[in-house]
Amino acid sequence: MLFCKPMETGRRLQPRQSYFQILFLFTLVFNVTTTHAEERPISLADALSRTMAQNPSLQVFDFRLQGLEGRRLSADQAPAYVAGLEVENALGSGTLQGVDGAEYTLSLSSVIELGGKRRARTGAVSSRYDLMEAEREAETLDVLGQVTQRYVATLALQEKLDLATQSVELSEAILNTVTRRTKQGAAPEAEVLRAKAALAQSRIAHSALQTEYEKRKMALASLWGETRVDFQRLQGDLFRFESSERFEVLYQQASESPVIRVYASERRMRDAEIRLARSQSESDIRWQIGARRLETTGDTALVAGISMPLFAGRRNRGEVQAARAARDEVQYRQEEALLQLHALLFEAYHTRQQNIDAVEQLRSTVLPDLTKALDLTRQAYERGRYSYVEWTAAQRELLSAREALVEAAATALLNQALIEQLTAQSMTQGQTASALNQTQDY
Repeated sequence: MLFCKPMETGRRLQPRQSYFQILFLFTLVFNVTTTHAEERPISLADALSRTMAQNPSLQVFDFRLQGLEGRRLSADQAPAYVAGLEVENALGSGTLQGVDGAEYTLSLSSVIELGGKRRARTGAVSSRYDLMEAEREAETLDVLGQVTQRYVATLALQEKLDLATQSVELSEAILNTVTRRTKQGAAPEAEVLRAKAALAQSRIAHSALQTEYEKRKMALASLWGETRVDFQRLQGDLFRFESSERFEVLYQQASESPVIRVYASERRMRDAEIRLARSQSESDIRWQIGARRLETTGDTALVAGISMPLFAGRRNRGEVQAARAARDEVQYRQEEALLQLHALLFEAYHTRQQNIDAVEQLRSTVLPDLTKALDLTRQAYERGRYSYVEWTAAQRELLSAREALVEAAATALLNQALIEQLTAQSMTQGQTASALNQTQDY
């Protein structure tokens, strides 16, 4: 999925302000207080906050940044001084036996770096630090998007579980009605058996949804590093939608999101690597200075020397070429990412709108008509004008429409969460977040 600063000595290893801006986008207008899970349901704001604080994949960035800080300190070091001691004309033969004719040289040597190598090294590490910060933003946005999508999916399953509970209650009411009519001789015994079987099937479906619901809650809690679920229900409403920006505006926002900014940071890092490779083309000067003592005469003398590699630039042309190729590759990967982003955003935008339209149609027309039809069918069945099959068919039609409503609403919000993830912007100035924090019957 697309989704996926200059350093100073002693800088704090904390997320940039934009991280908290990203979190704010998802939690705007929530107005939620911290609660004990067993007492009150968990909100999306709570889930996002806990994930920001405890998600393992986000916590590792602190250590990666610490590692880069250590590399920066190493890169900023000047070449080391080397102390040396040489002994010549000792422990030989003839007149050179023992150490009486030895020559001792005590020296100090180092390297004078040319071509701005030290500055290039620190610049390369600093640019890698910036890239890591950009990757941290993109990863944060991706993780928060996962939380939002899992939350919406689990909330939808919670709604389906409530529908399954209603289905069980409706099946129990049908069984009671059929049993009463059978005792009155107005219905055959077979209808009682069918009603009992339908009730058993409703309970089985309810149990399966309950199990799936618990699994979804566990998957949600795992995003903030928990191995147990410490909440009972989710707080939210699937059925409130606001207008969004035009697609062109959303795509412009997506083009400036952290996911795309990563490529700009990587390009700067590659430029720094090119400068580093070029700096290596400049030959360094090795120098040495020392003092020599001649045991035979007791005299001392100064010794000094310099050396420089020849044709170093030619030897490093391959590294420069490789660094340039890596830099040029970034542009094409960014273009590919933008194409993928456009496709994802386009699909999410239109899928969201289509499902919002479906929700409106289901709530305004389909559900009222089917609810009234079920009531009329029940009354007709009790008067003997409709059969058991017609009554249960009307029940299934209503339950199916309610499930379709939940599916359409969940799909709309899932795609809205994806849009907000891709754009790093709230589509409705927090209205979606607010909707997920309210209660509304359908």
